Amino acid sequence: MKPALFEKRELYSRVYLYMISFLGWLTVFSALLSVEPIGNYLILFLLFLFLMVSEYYPMPVWRGFTAITFPIVYVIFLLFGFSVAALTYAAAVLLVNIKHQRPLRTIIFNPAQLVLSLYVATVFLKMLDPFIQNAIETPFLLGITQYFFLQLFFFLVNNLIVDIVLLIRPQAYTLKAWATKTITELNCVLISLLYGGMLYVLGSQNRGEIDVFSYFFFFSPLVGFALLSSAIVGLRAEKKRLKSLFIITSQLNQFVPGERWLHELKHNFSEFINADAFALWVKEDGNWYMQFQKGDNVQHTELDQEVANEFEEVKEPIIHGDLRTNLTKSRSLFNDRLKAFVYFPLRVEKETVGMLVAARNRTKSFTDEDVQSIATLSNQLAVTIKTRMLFKEKEKRILLEERNRIARDIHDGIAQTLAGAIMKLESAGRRFNKKPEETLKLMDESVYGLRDSLREVRESIYALRPYPTERVGLSKAVGSKIEAVKKEFDLNISFEIRGEEIELSSMVEKVLFDIFQESLQNVIKHAKASSIEILLSYQSENILLRIKDDGVGFSLFQAMLNARERPHFGILQINDSAEKINASLQIDSKEGEGTEVTIIVPKMGLEGEKDYDQINVSG
Repeated sequence: MKPALFEKRELYSRVYLYMISFLGWLTVFSALLSVEPIGNYLILFLLFLFLMVSEYYPMPVWRGFTAITFPIVYVIFLLFGFSVAALTYAAAVLLVNIKHQRPLRTIIFNPAQLVLSLYVATVFLKMLDPFIQNAIETPFLLGITQYFFLQLFFFLVNNLIVDIVLLIRPQAYTLKAWATKTITELNCVLISLLYGGMLYVLGSQNRGEIDVFSYFFFFSPLVGFALLSSAIVGLRAEKKRLKSLFIITSQLNQFVPGERWLHELKHNFSEFINADAFALWVKEDGNWYMQFQKGDNVQHTELDQEVANEFEEVKEPIIHGDLRTNLTKSRSLFNDRLKAFVYFPLRVEKETVGMLVAARNRTKSFTDEDVQSIATLSNQLAVTIKTRMLFKEKEKRILLEERNRIARDIHDGIAQTLAGAIMKLESAGRRFNKKPEETLKLMDESVYGLRDSLREVRESIYALRPYPTERVGLSKAVGSKIEAVKKEFDLNISFEIRGEEIELSSMVEKVLFDIFQESLQNVIKHAKASSIEILLSYQSENILLRIKDDGVGFSLFQAMLNARERPHFGILQINDSAEKINASLQIDSKEGEGTEVTIIVPKMGLEGEKDYDQINVSG
């Protein structure tokens, strides 16, 4: 939605809220001026308490909540008149909204729209009442019919007011959301109708004087049901939230350090973080980078130095109004339509590794439960990001060691050979006239040395070329190697890939391919096998590579003894390579029964308003 249209609809909704609030509170003040003497304060106080409890524990619906309070309001209306019912209803809803610390306009709007709905419903009932009394003569049926129509008018007017608010607002209000909200409210209406019928059924019987205890026992089940329904709905919402958190944490534990390590998490983040916008920045090598965002409310993805300094200073979560005073520069990153913010610094051992920001369009719309849930997610993200950084540092160290090794090889090998050849050629030049035979010998030695140097140079150049896994990936590199071996040797080789392939770091793919090559060469040279089975399996928590042959096998104990005398023995090379990526290596072999080499790499650390303004809809 365009900013201009967004602001216009926001203005219209605000004007509408103010209009309903004005009419509702005008009705309340009119009721205050026309209050009649109250006969039994104790009964009124009891009903007021029941009303408070039912409003305090509502059932959440889309962008708001609904409470089963109409039977209590109706009894107050019958016993004390509309004025007392309106004042009691407004007072209960007002106190509950204040207790929940909702925004000021919500505190004012909710009581007003409920009292206004009740007033309009009574007006409609008075207009219809003459026709009802002419049609029905039995007091019992007359009372139930009047209750039904009052409930119906209240439901229609109240929901019409709320639906208009949600339609005018710039936020999307879909048909599915409307249906979900309406079905929940209709359930409350049915319960209210059932209680209204029981009220007249019991009232028609001669049971003596109706005192405060009668009302207590009559309404206690209703209040208890309201409490139970609210608890069940809350538990379901919490279950859904925990399920999303479980999926996110499971995925975080399985990802490997790549550039798009959070790409698959976006959907679950949206379900878990109930916000109109959120963004994650990660700090690497002293610089801040945005990993992902939701919505079009983030105006700037790159941080200037002032904003980066503000992020560095945040040590604890900052919520709601704190943002306006403490993070003035960071506020410019987001659209002005966002009002409520939660800033969660991702910290590990007093080090800030990132910043997660969630925002909503309504002020004070984040509850304590929202903050606690996002805090749990932030802690998990911080650990994962730090682990990813440590693995990247380990990769850099391995690459640096490899470069140093190549430099040493060149210095100790090629450089020494070239220096020796140059010295021999110089000596040959000086002795050419006096000792031609010795000169030829020195030249032959020099040529031989230069040829060795040329071979070493070519090997070094080949080692510096992109590795097969870097060009085509692990599975394709393994497949290409198998095809090359099949053409050269008479072997039956099968290759199977299980599971969904995922992005791995270049180091992990290189090590796995090296182990595969070393194992394959060992089979070709020593096993005398006729068939080889190769399996690459992407499992839920591990990556498994298995090379199995039907060759002659060997004694693993004897092989380890031989490895002491020959340090470059293949088994030791495989084991050293596996340790580089924290993998476990298992070799099963017996003489005459073939060999099976299995390497398992753990995925952990590997990777390449409740609701808006809380609008009250009571039934």
